[in-house]
Amino acid sequence: MKITIDGKIADIALETEKNLGEVLGGIGEWLAGSGYSLSGLRVNGEDLGADAIAGSLDKALDAIETLDIRTAALPVLMAEALVALQQTLGDYENASFEERRRIEGSWAESPAASFLAECIPDISGLAARTFRGEGLGPVSLASLLDERLRELRDPLPELEGIEALVESTARRLEDLPLDIQTGKDSRAAETAQIFSTVTEKLLRIFSLLRLEGFITDVFLIDGMPFGAFIDNFSAALKELLAAYEAKDAVVVGDLAEYELAPRLRSFYAAIKTPAAV
Repeated sequence: MKITIDGKIADIALETEKNLGEVLGGIGEWLAGSGYSLSGLRVNGEDLGADAIAGSLDKALDAIETLDIRTAALPVLMAEALVALQQTLGDYENASFEERRRIEGSWAESPAASFLAECIPDISGLAARTFRGEGLGPVSLASLLDERLRELRDPLPELEGIEALVESTARRLEDLPLDIQTGKDSRAAETAQIFSTVTEKLLRIFSLLRLEGFITDVFLIDGMPFGAFIDNFSAALKELLAAYEAKDAVVVGDLAEYELAPRLRSFYAAIKTPAAV
């Protein structure tokens, strides 16, 4: 069997694989490590759509003479899936009750929905809730998708655009113990939510910049490897949440002011420095 990837002959040694599904599984794992994913497939000169691929996974290898695989970068495929969801939401918003059920069913069975469930599970979950009439409405979810698309298409401007937000969030963390002591519970809860949102956005942008080569595997924050920094960051956050639940303003203050606020600033600065080079 002759295998090509994006038009180039692939030097792939088949060993125990018996069918197309097993071959694609191994290639998929290899592609994931390089930041790419399968975007198209041609078997014996015939292009296979998503439905045809699913029905051909059991195809024996001795029945395949040529296997041509097309790939695309994960951010590109993610953006395409988000655009497909936006279009579905637009149709859903303007549809009748009966049409909405059909649109929801078509979306659930679509390749874009499967891809989002695997690669962007939080958006997949929000979409499922929206179609059930829970959580965000179609317009609000579409607005959130606009933000995610900006991150995928051009993460650097998104990173630069949240510098003031990062700093204001760090200052709010430093004010957290006073908010608790003075009974400003709603502001304290809002600070926790903003902090979570900003941190998640930084992690998403970090992952995208690493995929695009702006950030190398040797990445230090305050002299610590990224993994160790995030572990310590997460541990401090868990301690803060426990102290917050216990209304221990002293511990909350120490953790917020001396652990989370400076680490949030350090995380942002560490990402921005190599990204600006």
